Amino acid sequence: MHKIIFSVTILMLFSCKQDLTIKESSFSKSLVPEKFILPAEEGWWNWGMAPIYDENEKLHVFMSTIPNSGRWIKDSKIVHFTADQPEGPYTFIDTTFSSKSVTYHNPQVSKVGDRYVMVYLIKERTTPRIEQQIGIATTKSLDEPWVESKYNPIIKASGVMDGASIIHASNPTFLVDEDGKYRIYYKSVTDKNSPQQYREISMAISAHIEGPYENYKKNPLISYADLGIDIEDPYAFYYKGMYYLIVEDRMDVKSALEGHPKSLDKKQLGGKRPGLIYKSNDGINWERPEIGYQTNHYYFNQELARSERPNILWKNGAPEYLFLACHDEDPTAGYILKIENWK
Repeated sequence: MHKIIFSVTILMLFSCKQDLTIKESSFSKSLVPEKFILPAEEGWWNWGMAPIYDENEKLHVFMSTIPNSGRWIKDSKIVHFTADQPEGPYTFIDTTFSSKSVTYHNPQVSKVGDRYVMVYLIKERTTPRIEQQIGIATTKSLDEPWVESKYNPIIKASGVMDGASIIHASNPTFLVDEDGKYRIYYKSVTDKNSPQQYREISMAISAHIEGPYENYKKNPLISYADLGIDIEDPYAFYYKGMYYLIVEDRMDVKSALEGHPKSLDKKQLGGKRPGLIYKSNDGINWERPEIGYQTNHYYFNQELARSERPNILWKNGAPEYLFLACHDEDPTAGYILKIENWK
C-alpha cells in the first residue's frame, strides 16, 4: 500500500487489543529550546524560516513577510536575512522574490553540489485560493540573484495524479534521493476529495534540478481523507540511509491513529499540537508516525500558538537546529530548537 489510509472502525477494534499510542520519537527527544528570532518590522508579520549555511558558514535565512494590511494569499514576498549564529542578531539583506501579480510564500532551501536550490509556493493574485502552485529557483551564490526555472510552475494546480486531478500544490520541500534524482514532496489536494479539500502529501520527481518534474503515479503518499482529517507542511530529508518526513498535525491525526478521533472546530485547527515524523526506506512507503516536535507551550511555557513550517538547519551533513514558524500575536518569525545527540 502506497497510501497511509486507516478506517475508524478498524482503529477502534484494534485499540482494544494493542497499544496504539503514538510515541515520542528520538528526534523529538533531542530537541532543546533556544529562543524566538526575527521580529517583523512595524506594519508587517513574518512567517516561516528556511535556514542554510554558505561555504563560509555564514547563516542565511529566507522567509515570508506579509503586510498587516494585506493577506499572505496575495501579498507575501520572500526576504533574505543573514546572521553569524542561529540565535542572531539578524541583518536584512534583500527581497528575494516579490511581484505585484504573484504571491511568493513558504520557501525551503537546499544545496546540491555547487548550487543552492529554493522551492516555494507561488500563486497568482487573481486566482481562487485553492489554485496554489510550486516554483523552483537556483543560484551559485547566496549573494547573487536567484534564477527561476523556465518550467515554473514546476508543479501545477492542473496536473494528474493516480487518475485524479490536482487542484492544489503548495508548501514544497526538496531532496536528492539515493539514486541521485530530485524529489519534491508537497501538500496536495485532489478532486477526489472535493469539496472537502483534505490536505495530503504527494511527491514529484525529476532527473534535473530545474525540471520538468513528474508526479509520482500513485500519489498521494500519505492521506487521511477517509477519516475527514489531514496534515500539511512537510519537511523531507534523507539521512543515514533513511528518508524522513516531518509534518504539522493540523487536525489531530495522532488521536485518530490512537483510536479516539476528536472533533475540532476552526479555532483548534493549525499547529496547536505536536508535529509528527515519518520514516521510510524508500521515501514512498512510510512507517507509522511518531511525535516529531512539541508545541511552543511545551518548550517555552507560554500561551499555545500555531507552531508550523518545520525546517532543519544542517551543518557538516548533520542536523543542527529545527526552525519552526510560530504566529499568533508574537511579532517574531518563530523559534529555534537545538538538535542534540539525535540517534
